[in-house]
Amino acid sequence: MPADTTVVIIGAGPAGMSLANFLQRRGVSCVVLEMRDRAYVEGRQRAGVIDHRAGEIFAEFGLDGPVAAGGPVETLLEIRTDGVPRLLDVPALAGGRPSRLVPQQMLVQRLIGTFLDGGGDLRFGALDVTPHDLGGDRPRVTYRDADGGEHELSCDYVAGCDGFHGVSRRSIPEGELTTYSFDHGIGWYTVLADSPAPRYPLMAVSRHGFAAQFARGPRASRFYLQYRPGDDPRQWPDEHTWSQLRLRLGDESLPAGAITGREVVEMRSFVAEPMSYGRMFLVGDAAHIITPMGAKGMNLAIADAYVLARAIIDGDGLDEYSATCLRRTWDYQEFSRWYTEMVHDAGDDSVSGPFRRRLALARLDRLFRSPPAAAAFADLMAGTEVSRASP
Repeated sequence: MPADTTVVIIGAGPAGMSLANFLQRRGVSCVVLEMRDRAYVEGRQRAGVIDHRAGEIFAEFGLDGPVAAGGPVETLLEIRTDGVPRLLDVPALAGGRPSRLVPQQMLVQRLIGTFLDGGGDLRFGALDVTPHDLGGDRPRVTYRDADGGEHELSCDYVAGCDGFHGVSRRSIPEGELTTYSFDHGIGWYTVLADSPAPRYPLMAVSRHGFAAQFARGPRASRFYLQYRPGDDPRQWPDEHTWSQLRLRLGDESLPAGAITGREVVEMRSFVAEPMSYGRMFLVGDAAHIITPMGAKGMNLAIADAYVLARAIIDGDGLDEYSATCLRRTWDYQEFSRWYTEMVHDAGDDSVSGPFRRRLALARLDRLFRSPPAAAAFADLMAGTEVSRASP
């Protein structure tokens, strides 16, 4: 096993595997260290939309076919208000820039397969991963394999792609990062069910609370239900879940199928600044968490990986990595917060109050009355290209 490489990537999720493939395609050596086994990493069920900008990034490295092939192309978006449907042609409003539905587990499976097929070095079961000498010219990363063997890698750069709870951010000395966090005070209960997919992605606003339905194949759907934090909706009887979905979606004929998965989604936001320390660079959820509204979490991770890969490949731009990525991060955080407030405040006003409900309804209505407002919304949904920040 080689002791030296250009980049050690900690974490084999969307951020880590995107970065690994970008570097591999340009001949830059890297080693990926992942704590979990392959079956776990490839089986993590997550929602996933590759926005148009992320698709362009994969295409630049010849990965659009291996990664996005077969993913349904975004068409219309249906938003129901108290049962009344309205449709937005988001790709058309964005100038013909559609997104693709590629669930995270499928994306990761494809990225892992492509990387390994190309001879990539991916080490599952890497335990006690510890970065060292991040402020020096030649960092080291130590770890222990599943058999107890100890290993050390020296490298030029360390990429922390191991998520919010990973070791990468924690390895940065105290006082070197400023962190920002926000609790949106909203809970989401998501269920995967054997229920026919909707014709279009569907979101529903009503006084009973927010709900949504998205396709997961022709005969399966993922549903989302707003709930009050402190409750545990995973204990709801199935019939109660279906009755709430029918009520909020305004569809009394919605068929009840077997519920095959239940999760609670945390509606929180987090940003760490800067996204680098010495020769350690934080990528994706290691640096920022964003609410699911707008589907920007995975796309931010892909964009971070792209900016870092281009700087390493080109030998220029590492000093601006953090500022460039944070510009996009805060832009998307604002969009996601705006979107979250609009669809939740416009429904159940027991928390936000009737004044904020009327404001949110006005924002929602503006999307269907004002072409410039709709185009701005669609532009952010398609993904924006943020120019390199000034030093």
